[in-house]
Amino acid sequence: MHTLVDPLNRALQIRPNAIAFIDGEREITFTEFHQRCGKLISALRHLGARSGARIAILANNSSQYFEAYVGIPAGGMVVVPLNTRHAMPELVYALKDSGADILITDRADVGDLADVVEQVVTLPDNYETLLAEAEPALLGEGVNETDLAGLFYTGGTTGASKGVMLTHRNLIANSLNWLATVPQSEHDRSLVMAPMFHAAGSNGILAAIWQGALQVPLGTFDPAAVLDLIEKHRITMTLGVPSMLAAIAEEQHVNPRDVSSLEVLTHGGSPIATEVVRRSCSAFPSTQLVEVYGATETSPLVSLLGNEETLIDDPLARSCGRAVMGCSVSIKDADGTTLACGEVGEVVVSGTNVMAGYWNKPEQTAAVLKHGGYYTGDMGYLDDDGYLFLVDRSKDMIVSGGENVYSTEVEEVLYRHPAVLEAAVFGVPDDKWGEAVHAVIVPRPENTEVQPEELIAFCREHIGGYKVPKGIDIQHEPLPKSGPGKVLKRDLRAPYWKGTDRAVN
Repeated sequence: MHTLVDPLNRALQIRPNAIAFIDGEREITFTEFHQRCGKLISALRHLGARSGARIAILANNSSQYFEAYVGIPAGGMVVVPLNTRHAMPELVYALKDSGADILITDRADVGDLADVVEQVVTLPDNYETLLAEAEPALLGEGVNETDLAGLFYTGGTTGASKGVMLTHRNLIANSLNWLATVPQSEHDRSLVMAPMFHAAGSNGILAAIWQGALQVPLGTFDPAAVLDLIEKHRITMTLGVPSMLAAIAEEQHVNPRDVSSLEVLTHGGSPIATEVVRRSCSAFPSTQLVEVYGATETSPLVSLLGNEETLIDDPLARSCGRAVMGCSVSIKDADGTTLACGEVGEVVVSGTNVMAGYWNKPEQTAAVLKHGGYYTGDMGYLDDDGYLFLVDRSKDMIVSGGENVYSTEVEEVLYRHPAVLEAAVFGVPDDKWGEAVHAVIVPRPENTEVQPEELIAFCREHIGGYKVPKGIDIQHEPLPKSGPGKVLKRDLRAPYWKGTDRAVN
């Protein structure tokens, strides 16, 4: 049986005085980290939190975020990382749905969130005061691998928003799968540049702690800051979404730093253009590029394609690689029958990394956890060598800059505008973000003068900025529909994807 206490205890045993984190000018050893995690639990208990309590965190990456991410579950509580890019209604929904009583945040003004929770702990001052007054609690006492470790929210304020329940077993399995596929040692130095509320940001945290390796958090993403940290701390590995790779590659070409220490550059979370891979390879010539595919529901790793720099002009470059060790991938039809190699169907994942379900959503859980696997909603096929190729994302989801955007959620907001008669939202190719949110609307006869700018501004009031359509087309003929009356988004988005290296069905 393993819980989040185990990586921490191993690091304490093998490298107690080694530096675990460098946060700005601050260095924290594994012994100090262990003590601070214990003090955090003691402080939360003093505030009234009990075993199983949900503790939310809304903050940029920092050493304190590591303490919350590891310490809260290690103390028998549940961490609820909140998306810093979500709008206020989305954050309020997540807090209410999770039942969180305490919010840890670096925001000076939390607005309506203060009315949802019983306690707000501000970073760093209030947080540090609480820890200074606390005695370390014993970590791991009464904690089991099947206990809930975290609630990770996907989607937004509508029915598409779901709290993904990840247990200690899920997160430990993911870290072991990662270590078995991309081995790392105590000598590695990881830069955590993707936000830690995101699967990409939290993927390697436990693996690095287990090995007693150094981690450096980046507060907010800035390509120049990334390269400066790589050079300053001799970073050996980092992970981000494709838009981050594109940005740091461009910065390195314009203002080069000494990045010779970087051994592994991993990306995932959304499709990546071949040109971004090519530019990244030239910017970091001594670095191995690795693509990972997964989902929050799989903790998150499913498959991995290594040495991408050698495959740019190879057909395998369009694959997501092979299933990571400890995880199984199959392709099934609508009836749950496993399909042969080369046949397109739904990607199904099984393994101990698969979530326990969606928080308080039994119907949605049953729809994706069935026949012993997690049905991803992504369509793809396996070749004869076990390489996974995706042919389409799930039709109601757009992946922009590593963030999942549900088209139905954006459509619901558009439909709230009095000028909108019909609306369809879909993803279009974008060199920076992988995909951009795009909409086509049909105005009501009495509102034919409505402009895209007005609709975009309206959306911005109700949903996070990354979900707001970057472009809106206004047409006066009805949206194309199938016989049963379903909008044919395939017909709407096909012109945008014509000539790209990604299929659209």
